[in-house]
Amino acid sequence: MPPAACPQKADVVIIGGGIIGVSTAWFLAKQGVDVVLCEKGHIAGEQSSRNWGWVRCQGRDRRELPMMIESMNIWRGLEVEIGEDVGFNQGGCLYMARNEKELGKYAGWLATARDFGLDTQVIEGKELDQHVSGASSRWLGAMYTASDARAEPHKAVSALARAAIRSGATLLTSCAVRGVETQGGRLSAVVTEHGSIQTSTALCAAGAWTSMFCRSLGIAVPQLQVRGTVARTSPADVILNGNVFDKRLGIRRRQDGGYTIAHGSILDHFITPSTFRFSLKFMPVLLHEMRALRISIGRPFFEELGTPAKWALDEESPFERTRVLNPEPNPQVLKKIRKNLDELFPQLAGTRIVEAWAGMVETTPDVVPVMCEHESIPGFHIATGLSGHGFGIGPGAGKALAGMLTGTDVGIDMSPFRLSRFFDGSPIRLESMI
Repeated sequence: MPPAACPQKADVVIIGGGIIGVSTAWFLAKQGVDVVLCEKGHIAGEQSSRNWGWVRCQGRDRRELPMMIESMNIWRGLEVEIGEDVGFNQGGCLYMARNEKELGKYAGWLATARDFGLDTQVIEGKELDQHVSGASSRWLGAMYTASDARAEPHKAVSALARAAIRSGATLLTSCAVRGVETQGGRLSAVVTEHGSIQTSTALCAAGAWTSMFCRSLGIAVPQLQVRGTVARTSPADVILNGNVFDKRLGIRRRQDGGYTIAHGSILDHFITPSTFRFSLKFMPVLLHEMRALRISIGRPFFEELGTPAKWALDEESPFERTRVLNPEPNPQVLKKIRKNLDELFPQLAGTRIVEAWAGMVETTPDVVPVMCEHESIPGFHIATGLSGHGFGIGPGAGKALAGMLTGTDVGIDMSPFRLSRFFDGSPIRLESMI
């Protein structure tokens, strides 16, 4: 429902109602900050409710790990703190290896795990069989982190939103932000479709829409999108209790007794003008993910081409024309998911797929988020590019961003997430995957 009216002013305005924006609002409200969150559609309408539901430290870029470890600590106590079920379960995470090369790659990550005090190990044989049963594939081994976890996206973000409201935050849905205003070179207001909110501090956590929004302000944010197709099964036999990643299948146990399933190595990228605009910066990740990417050109190219770079703030914006980004799942990928599930786990061959969906994952050239204030508009901050890793890290990112917005030290170094790293000659380092 559109708001009856917008608040006239706020200490902080957050643009976007995904897990990053909602978590930040929650932490700010707990500190007594007057925070207003504006969401053009509904809370967690896009990728925050469409992801796999994994909450993992395993395999992450070391730049993300301090924030992710803090996030895991928050997840562990979240249900008690907010008094709501979010489906959190520490069932562990396994990355399966089919050969010595894959096992060696995972073994190479153990040094990072040790540096951060994680319980990651490489397991083989009977020890692996204790965690996954009924599989037809004879994996050589796996990287395993027992403390990794899962949660239910459709529950967690809404529960956090309610907790933020109880703590004093204002959350406005069906309330698109069209742009910002400045005074004396600094941010002075956020302009929504329902009126302006005076503020000196704003955070753009708009997911796949961030680059477009920032471009309208003259800020270049290298960001591309890939489509991930996901499905869920009806309740079925217990073959695992945690998360399992294989190049043919990603699978996790759900709270409802079914499984969330996806292909382990297929993502769709629709070529758009942004693909060409940022092609040089994205070349390393495009080459790294080449086997996983299915690249095509079509309607999204012309839709972006027809979208203006700027618009009048007293007229309808692109964000009002598309309230929720709702891509269709790839039917060919769904067929492969079905086939791979049946072949890898014959015990689940008769299990129905009861729902399928897709989400647009926004990523950066190094698959690491951007979280910083932009120097061209003091007071305007950006949080984007979670690259498919955002659900698990969301609460920790919210705490860190709340600290950044209020100038409070929460013990997490934010310098690795500066946007300027893509423009100041810093090497683009890839330590993870989308």
